[in-house]
Amino acid sequence: MNLEANQNPVCLVTGGSSGIGLATALLFAEKGYEIAICGRRESNLLEAKRSIDAILGDRECYTMVADLENTVRAREVAAETISRFGRIDLLVNNAAASPLAPFHEISPETFEATINTNVRSLFYLTQVIWKKMRDQRAGVIVNISSLSAVDPFDGLGFYGACKAWMDLMTQALASEGADLGLRVCSIRPGAVETPMLRRLFPDFPSEQCVQPRRIAETVWGCVSEPENYPSGEAFTVTDQP
Repeated sequence: MNLEANQNPVCLVTGGSSGIGLATALLFAEKGYEIAICGRRESNLLEAKRSIDAILGDRECYTMVADLENTVRAREVAAETISRFGRIDLLVNNAAASPLAPFHEISPETFEATINTNVRSLFYLTQVIWKKMRDQRAGVIVNISSLSAVDPFDGLGFYGACKAWMDLMTQALASEGADLGLRVCSIRPGAVETPMLRRLFPDFPSEQCVQPRRIAETVWGCVSEPENYPSGEAFTVTDQP
């Protein structure tokens, strides 16, 4: 599918098979976007695809099995999406590794895996998309950060540091893209009802959690309401609207 054949806007969501990523893909399918998602587990991707395809109707969600600890695969995900659709209008950087451990217990292996997923692959994948958006002179990138970037919880300091890097990249790219029609925002959720939260904190009170759809709606705000969601900013979401 090339740009001439496909005039629907295109959205790529990393970590799109569950939680915030899936909620975002579903919402943007409702908004008329072509959808591409990647995730580590094929079974989860297929289940997510069925849900998204039900909204897309005669169109299909494009899925890619990808563990973004592999930085080469990160570049491939971006390139495959562009090759498939001929354009890219929205990138949602949602995939993340979130080890829960005090600083002195973080192993070299965990450090490298987390940096690969949260920093290196984010950089490489975004760079491929960024170059295409520069050619288009249009595009939006939304980075799913975390409240831990500014208020790290015990055991999540390293994860929070990665998210702080993401937020700074948001500011830097927003500055670079300002004269090119490119916008970049971060969203800093608090506790969200996702499989990742339950893996880390199984007993966290559900009534204190934000639902993934709420984060997806904030992503939509970043895209559709630039006057309310200025490029370069990070938006904290800790409650329902």
